[in-house]
Amino acid sequence: MRIFCLAFSIQFTFCYCQYFSGPDPTWNIRSKNEMKSKDFWFSDAQSTLYEKLSMQPNQYQAKNIIFFLGDGMSVPTVTAGRIYDGQQRGIIGERNRLEFEKFPYVGLSKTYCVDKQVSDSACTASAYLTGVKANYETIGVSADVKRNDCSGAKLPQNQLSSIAAWAMRGHKSTGLVTTTRVTHASPAGVYAHTSNRDFESDFDVHDLGHDPNNCPDIAQQLLDEVGQGLRVVLGGGTKKFLPNTMRDVYGNLGQRLDGRNLIEEWQRSKFGNARVVFNRTDLLRNDARYTDYLLGLFNTSHLAYNLDDSIDTPSLEEMTEAAIEVLSQDPAGYFLFVEGGRIDHAHHETKAKKALDETVQFSNAVRKARQLTNRWDTLIVVTADHGHTMTINGYADINNNITGFNSELSDVDNLPYATLSYANGPNYKKFYKVSGNEVDRVDLRTLNIGHKKARYPHGVPMSEETHGGGDVAVYANGPWAHLFSGVYEQNTIPHLMGFAACIGPGITYCNLRPNKTTSPIVD
Repeated sequence: MRIFCLAFSIQFTFCYCQYFSGPDPTWNIRSKNEMKSKDFWFSDAQSTLYEKLSMQPNQYQAKNIIFFLGDGMSVPTVTAGRIYDGQQRGIIGERNRLEFEKFPYVGLSKTYCVDKQVSDSACTASAYLTGVKANYETIGVSADVKRNDCSGAKLPQNQLSSIAAWAMRGHKSTGLVTTTRVTHASPAGVYAHTSNRDFESDFDVHDLGHDPNNCPDIAQQLLDEVGQGLRVVLGGGTKKFLPNTMRDVYGNLGQRLDGRNLIEEWQRSKFGNARVVFNRTDLLRNDARYTDYLLGLFNTSHLAYNLDDSIDTPSLEEMTEAAIEVLSQDPAGYFLFVEGGRIDHAHHETKAKKALDETVQFSNAVRKARQLTNRWDTLIVVTADHGHTMTINGYADINNNITGFNSELSDVDNLPYATLSYANGPNYKKFYKVSGNEVDRVDLRTLNIGHKKARYPHGVPMSEETHGGGDVAVYANGPWAHLFSGVYEQNTIPHLMGFAACIGPGITYCNLRPNKTTSPIVD
């Protein structure tokens, strides 16, 4: 017997009792036989129906906002990631759910740039962090600034204010966490204004043929204005902060031409206890109660993939937990940006297994954030900046190994093919052999498909796989999460978050209900 109770109002509660002869619906089924019963599917659908009917919008003010960004996490990536995760845990992968797929509200975001049909991580960062769409490869500046227009990027009227800046003006603490360099395109959108995403250090500016005096690099902007105000910065990229005469703790030379040690400058510029950490051990030992500012740089460049061996490197989940612990010390609340950046990098390399594993690591970070926060006062939004060209193809049997071969052969050449493949990518020739005027596919069984380092088949030859132009999903949980449903422009996202938290230049919840701005106290 299962009992469903729906509270339609304070005065009226409806309880519905029904006995289902089939198995109790559950996401974590382990046997294909369980799915053969019609009662299973009836019970499963009814359970979902009653769950939907019982949902009530949370219309309290958001004290905290945690914005998760899966870089390159297309809808097919999420689908394949949930299957991969389930199969790793010994359940039917298709029935699995990643943590953010449990959120009650889902929408779709349109990701194009002002000047490009398919976007990059720079113009999208401007959209989902500042609320204004911009040009390809530019960050934090309006579409009046074209790529490499350094003078235009310095004009105040062209510079865009991020939701982190809105939060600071609202007296909230702010932070960012990423598995990429902290100067990379997505995290740079939190604090930087630049006409070229590749201007990460003054060396990069000079190397690309521009004057570092006229084109402020992204790393030095971490010490200016919004960057200076961030209480937590965790990721990689020591080489962008150190002079080319100095080695970092990993034994690698810095890049900077100006002789500045921006890590030391960052620490000296802070009032209060400012800590710098370079490894997992020191991060986990950090006492948030005595940390006013926290900078963690855990590699010379990007952090290692989870599937690769790394020494004393924190996971995205651990960095997220450390950030929340520090930011939670502020009674006024906080804004935290968390990026799973290496999903994107694995896709560019057509290394699908790594991309899926990074997606699972991203999901684990979302789970940790949910465990550490209160759904009544913390809005959690999960989305992607853009998609990729990976598809799930063929007619594989249920729970077939998602990172392996399809359970069926090609009906043309009778050779196996991978369930996951890309529209374009590098090392094109390894998948085809030419005999005279004939072009045949290579037998994939010779290419170690399914290994973490394996490149997956693709069509058009490119130096690296490109982004995809499809819409991406937006998942939301917490105060005003219901606003994130539907299909909308990507630049709408920070406006919705700002409304929920009563921050930013636009209309907010507090404008509508000035006498009701607090969340309930929930133990």
